[in-house]
This record gives sequence, structure tokens and C-alpha cells, in this order.
Amino acid sequence: MSTPERRQVDTMGTASASKRPTIVDVARLAGVSTAAASKVLRNAYGVSPEMKAKVEASMKSLGYRPLASARGMRGRTHTIAVVVADLHNEFSSVLVEGIRQESERRKYRLLVAPSGSGKQAQNRMIEDLIDRGMDGVVLISPLGTDAELEAVAANIPVVVLGRHGSSTHFDSVAVDDFVGASLVVDHLVGLGHRRIAYINHTTDGKNDARMPEEVRVRGYVDAMIRHGLGDGIDIVQSQWSQEDGEQAGRMLLARDEPPTAIFAGADVAAIGILTAMWGEGIRVPQDMSVAGFDNIFTTSLAPIAMTTVDQAGLDMGAAACRLLLERVGGRTEAVNTLMRPSLIPRKTTAARAPSVIQ
Repeated sequence: MSTPERRQVDTMGTASASKRPTIVDVARLAGVSTAAASKVLRNAYGVSPEMKAKVEASMKSLGYRPLASARGMRGRTHTIAVVVADLHNEFSSVLVEGIRQESERRKYRLLVAPSGSGKQAQNRMIEDLIDRGMDGVVLISPLGTDAELEAVAANIPVVVLGRHGSSTHFDSVAVDDFVGASLVVDHLVGLGHRRIAYINHTTDGKNDARMPEEVRVRGYVDAMIRHGLGDGIDIVQSQWSQEDGEQAGRMLLARDEPPTAIFAGADVAAIGILTAMWGEGIRVPQDMSVAGFDNIFTTSLAPIAMTTVDQAGLDMGAAACRLLLERVGGRTEAVNTLMRPSLIPRKTTAARAPSVIQ
């Protein structure tokens, strides 16, 4: 009958592998007290460089990693999370990357938590993150009322990214989606277009007024009216995905009088529209102008070169991370940031010209 393996630390720092090394093991190998080793771990005041070097060498030799739960008992885990519903949308990945870069610069770990679609899935994910001791969370375009988000913020520092509206209980970062949509309409009208269709994103036939999709459609409508084109407002209710963009594009082409320009509220849908145009032999921009919103990397590729609105997604993500860590650090007053977008004209939009579909 074999004897159960036990972990023993010798003078050379070697050990068996059946038991996770503890702070006691670290202190013993370093030749210091457990309290001293703990001070090094906490980066506490009064630790000499010599002691820090000895303890860190011991930790490295033993492969010691403090439990997240133990770090949480001291007040922080130095880990934050971002909750995102749709990683298929490249712009969501840009926002996450901005958060990651800033968190890494500030020596924080980032946990990316894909919640899937739906409010219940989102709320379960948030509860799990709170239970696991995250220091704070960034919520990308979260579903729910302000009161529900404020209830979350009562339990953990929160920054809302991409959703409009302000609160005294959490911070927010958004781009001025209203202005962004206006920039596209102004650009297309300046090129001579009058029949401009807009591809909207809807969930169960209705949108929260504070979500970016709803603010963008309001920007489109306002700009069309401002240019005297109110009677030509043309909103296609769809989903912001490549597949739904293709479907919307084919539907618009099947009309007796198709639009001369299509503005999709997200680049991913605009790429679907381009796919539909190319599949039907429609020349872009000679026969049809197409514009998107987000300025994802794909739009800058030479074969696509799509006109779009730049949200500076990396900057948005970094700003959200900075605000969150300020919250973690003790700031309580709310900060609500609205960033200004810019138009990036490329090769998919051009002056209106007679064509076979106009």
C-alpha cells in the first residue's frame, strides 16, 4: 500500500507536487516571518529591497500564486471584467482591446466575459463576476433599466460603455451616435444623393432609447429632415450582422425604385450590403453608394475601402478602463463621457450618377 505523497520544502526549494505552496512555505524558504512575506505580497510600506528580493525569489522557486479569494479578502483582486454580448461584431473586440491595453498598463488583469444574447444571460454573468470577487466591471451596451444597472453598481464599481444617458451611481462612456449618423447623411447629400436608406438594428421590434442603435436612427431622421428629405426617410428594420445586411441589401435592390445610397448603422451590416451588391453585379460606388459606422479594421482594407464613421474604439475602451479603476480606487462622483466621432470617406461613396438602377 503506497504512502500518500506529501509536499515538503527542502533547503534548495524543491517540493513534491501534491499540495499548493502557501505563504508559510514562501516565508520558510526565504528565511523571513510569515508576516514579512505577507507584507511583500501586499506591496506594503516598509519592506526593504533586500527582503522583497528574497521573498520574490522564494515565490518564483516554489511557483507560488496567491489565491484570488485570498487577495479579495485583503480588499482587491487586481482583476476587472468586461461583459460583452457579441464578440462576432469586430467593433466589440476593438473596445475590449482598448480596455485590455489600459488594464495591462495599470497592472490589472482583464477577464473577458461573453454573456451571449438576452438580459437574463447578461445578468447571470454579472452575478457570477461579483461572486468571483472582480474589482469592477465594464458593461458594453448592457440591457436593462437605469435602476437595474444602479442596483449592480451598488455591489461593484461599474462603467457602462456604449450606452447613452447618465447616472449618479455609475460612469459611462459613449460616442455621440447622433452626430455620427448626421455626418454620414450630410456626406451623402453633399454627393447629390436624395434616396438614402438606413439599415437599423432592432431587438424584438423595439429599441431602448439609450442604446446606440436608437440614437443613430434618430440622427439619420433628423439629418434627412434638416436637408428637406423628410418624405424620403427610409428605415429598414434588420439586425446588425453580415447575414442580415446581405438580406437587407437584396431586398432594397428588388424595389422598383431602389435607393441611390445605403447607410448601415454598423460596419458589419454594411459589409453584408456590399456582398449583396457585388453578388448582383451592382457597381459600388458607381451604381450604389454604401456607408457604415464603427471604422472596424476590415473597412480599411484596400479591396473594401468603405466610408464609415470612426468612434475611436480603442480610446473609448481605454477611457472606460481608466474610469473603472478610479472607481475601484475610491472615487464616488459620477463621470459621464461623450466622445465626438469623425467621418472617414473612402471609396464606397461617390457623387450620384445615372445608372441602371436609378
